[in-house]
Amino acid sequence: MSKVPGDLHYTKSHEWVRAEGAALIVGITDHAQDLMGDMVFVELPKPGTRLDAGKECAVVESVKAASDVYAPVAGEVMAINEALANAPETLNTDPYGAGWLFKIKPADPAAVRALLDASAYEALLASET
Repeated sequence: MSKVPGDLHYTKSHEWVRAEGAALIVGITDHAQDLMGDMVFVELPKPGTRLDAGKECAVVESVKAASDVYAPVAGEVMAINEALANAPETLNTDPYGAGWLFKIKPADPAAVRALLDASAYEALLASET
């Protein structure tokens, strides 16, 4: 069973969100990385890019396939995890820590409340199997 930390919010497309001050840190879930397999490439949005909720904003590529990453909320990219360019496998080994993708300043800080909590995400995973 995939790890689902209780302190995060989740999307139906398997991104996670952690609040950090005025920013939101975004990554892909343990479930997503497990389905994809060994990560070999990550393409992230440039800082300053405006993102629309639910729209493609990044790409993660594994030995099996490439997959889009979707913005969990609307906002502006504040920073990206540049270490992933040289170590995309970090998405596999530490998806909720060092494998974060980018930080976003949300257009509406309350938008995160519309995302799934851990129990709702676990129910989503159960329904997919």
